[in-house]
Amino acid sequence: MTGRRAEQRTGLAPLLRQLSHLRHMALAAIWAYKVRSFFVILGVGFGVASLTLIVTAVDGTERKAVEIVDWFGPDAALVFGGNIKKQAVGARTNTLTQDDIRGIRQSLPGAYLVVPMRAKPDVPLKYQDSSAPGTLVIGATEGYAGAWNWPLVEGRDLSEEDVRLGARVAILGDKPARELFGEGSPIGRTFMVDKFQVQVIGRLKYRGASGGGGDIDDRIIIPITTLTARFNMDRRYYRAMRIKFLEPERMAAHVENLRSYLRMSHGLTAGQDDDFSIITADEVLKFLSAFKGGLMAFLGVTAASAMTVGGFVLANLFSISVSERSREIGLKKAVGATNNAILLQFLMEAAMLTALGGLVGLGLGLGLGQLLTRLGMLQILFSWKVFFLSLASAVGIGVVFGLKPARQAAQLDPIAALRGGG
Repeated sequence: MTGRRAEQRTGLAPLLRQLSHLRHMALAAIWAYKVRSFFVILGVGFGVASLTLIVTAVDGTERKAVEIVDWFGPDAALVFGGNIKKQAVGARTNTLTQDDIRGIRQSLPGAYLVVPMRAKPDVPLKYQDSSAPGTLVIGATEGYAGAWNWPLVEGRDLSEEDVRLGARVAILGDKPARELFGEGSPIGRTFMVDKFQVQVIGRLKYRGASGGGGDIDDRIIIPITTLTARFNMDRRYYRAMRIKFLEPERMAAHVENLRSYLRMSHGLTAGQDDDFSIITADEVLKFLSAFKGGLMAFLGVTAASAMTVGGFVLANLFSISVSERSREIGLKKAVGATNNAILLQFLMEAAMLTALGGLVGLGLGLGLGQLLTRLGMLQILFSWKVFFLSLASAVGIGVVFGLKPARQAAQLDPIAALRGGG
């Protein structure tokens, strides 16, 4: 048994030495033809960069979808005034009324929490020498944090009494809490919201940046009665309402009941479009799936085109290289190099070049992805799958597009090659 293993090791050693020798020659050839190598690496790199963006963007979108659905809640609906999908310029958005809220609370089957909301964007906040120049101020009724599945790290939620009295109290999002009060607890402190003073009663848990470049933590919540009074808003209408239902497995039926109720309440006939918009977790998933599909199609075509161009660049440059290196090939054959050895060397050169292009493309793709993430245009997620897929794709291009010129080099007649005739 020991003898057989020794024979296997003895038979394997020459092959390993030959591969090592071919690898050194391939590296020497790559270094000798730097300009050719640069163009091959660049061509493949652009294709791999696009492929990297596809995989990381799709993985990031899927993770973001899970986060958004978990944040939104499978048992909830968000209703906006106005038809978002078919809204014309100048169309009414103030279509949700106090009667709608009252009727849903009293008679809509399955609805157990209804929180109407209005908002005032870009409101300045100030506490002593600290300020937050443009914060979203949301007016809501009791139970805001519970309606949005948004835990409070300290303090309490809005109460029915806060809303009834129009109390000057506020729940802070994480960003304004840090900007105004640093790492200290804001509970019980007072600060200025535009030109009036409010007291902090709660602080929301950090949730992370939302899509589109906005920051979901950059907000404060005050009673809706306080908002409408202090900013002189029409108290008859609400911009949106958040509704939570029992039995989330029956959400389709809940949404249909809600739509039917609002159409009846607003006096809409069978031929008229809804004058409101209902958004659920399923709607969010549909949008993200459509976005992911479009992203994959666009980047897929870009990646395929770039990688194909890189492959043709490699094939053409290697074909030229065969003619330029005909004397080298003839000399190697004259001293005993086999056709397979020549073929293998050229394939090694192609694979090494495209592997380098793959690494360059991976770095370029991840760098571009990080930039787009910071700009709020894309969400990427790196995994080792991206690394191995990019490297395998790059090496595959080298082998596929390098095979023809490698065969051309292997089949050269040694005498004609030594004469430089190719």
